[in-house]
Amino acid sequence: MTEETLTPETLTPETLTLGAAVGRALGDALDADPDVVLLGEDIGRLGGVFRVTDGLQARFGADRVIDTPLAEAAIVGTAVGMAYRGARPVVEIQFDGFVFPALDQVVAQVARLHYRTRGRVRMPLTIRMPYGGGIGSVEHHAESPEAYFAHTPGIRVVTASSAQEAYSTLRAAIASDDPVLFLEPKARYWAKGEVDVDATADLETARVLVPGRDATLAVYGPLVQTALDAAAAAREEGIEIEVIDLRSISPLDVDAVVASVERTGRLVVAHEAPAEASVSSELVACVVERAFAALEAPPERVTGYDTPYPPSALEQHYLPGLDRILDAVDRALGRRSSRSLLAGGAR
Repeated sequence: MTEETLTPETLTPETLTLGAAVGRALGDALDADPDVVLLGEDIGRLGGVFRVTDGLQARFGADRVIDTPLAEAAIVGTAVGMAYRGARPVVEIQFDGFVFPALDQVVAQVARLHYRTRGRVRMPLTIRMPYGGGIGSVEHHAESPEAYFAHTPGIRVVTASSAQEAYSTLRAAIASDDPVLFLEPKARYWAKGEVDVDATADLETARVLVPGRDATLAVYGPLVQTALDAAAAAREEGIEIEVIDLRSISPLDVDAVVASVERTGRLVVAHEAPAEASVSSELVACVVERAFAALEAPPERVTGYDTPYPPSALEQHYLPGLDRILDAVDRALGRRSSRSLLAGGAR
């Protein structure tokens, strides 16, 4: 893990790391709305394990940037009560693998209260969570649990792949009256980019990052940069990959993906989470239901494996990378791939 700081002071005013953009969004939200309050383990005096919240407690006080015990269920439960009383809490789950003690609160309370009360209670609660691999972490520190929450009606699930997306999407999440799970790809925390603090974002739409005519590649969060690299590599061979950043995991912007597949005729979906009962499963099913006639080849998926997350020494073999994604594109295009070579075929 790099020791490079995430604080914006070390960068030009126009450029932030993704982690610093999250911190800037939190600070701006605290400054703009006195009802916003932050809760989490070590987010105050320490500034968080990734230093995302560094300096916020000194600026806004310990009653608005609150260090909590190591008890995720209690943290989210407390935030539910605060939201009942008119606050707009933003909870940090320190690492992805620590969210499961809070699953009961999220599924049984946070996601249901608006429906249960027939709209009388809103739940403007944002849950921030670093997720994904790529930093050499130990067990419980490199999970991709998004499918658990995407399966839960009543909560929005979004992620970001760049500093700009992180800032704009988090500001939109905090402003929303719906509960939002905001997933932060921890391996991208140190990626730098320009941030326009006046730019706005929604919590529902995908975005075409690279137009193409030969295949659609749908990704999100930590794999967006890998997908862009894949598109650049394929372009050298005359292949045009259309790259879509899904951004919203629940709801999925199926319309955007279907429109792309109707242009390209082929679909590849990639994410770090295991394949079974995943975001890629849902997206492929939706595209097949709605655009089957446009498909010129079976959809391909490039995912983590259906195993517990491996030790850090093996994660490079587990995580989808450039070669695996390009191999899936080759399969979709009917070109020679690792699968065809293993099968002894000539394709």
